[in-house]
Amino acid sequence: MSTNIETLRQLAHLARLEFDETKEQEMLKGLNEILDWVDQLRQLDTANVEPLVHMSEEVNVLREDVAQNTVSHEDALRLAPRKDSDYFRVPKVME
Repeated sequence: MSTNIETLRQLAHLARLEFDETKEQEMLKGLNEILDWVDQLRQLDTANVEPLVHMSEEVNVLREDVAQNTVSHEDALRLAPRKDSDYFRVPKVME
């Protein structure tokens, strides 16, 4: 299976791509290599091959999600650039 320059130009138009003649030949060569590879894949006998669901058998080991305060309110206020009694002061966002 291969494609010609006209098909490449139609695809480039649909994808809103522009190529000069040198790049056009490079793209045509690359596209034909991809199509040849896909054609090789089509010729493989996959009748007895089970569908692949995951690439590996490994399973993620996730920790339990537990909410916790790692910095106390007092320490956070002490490190804040601006504060007002028990609150952080931030720049005004809305008028």
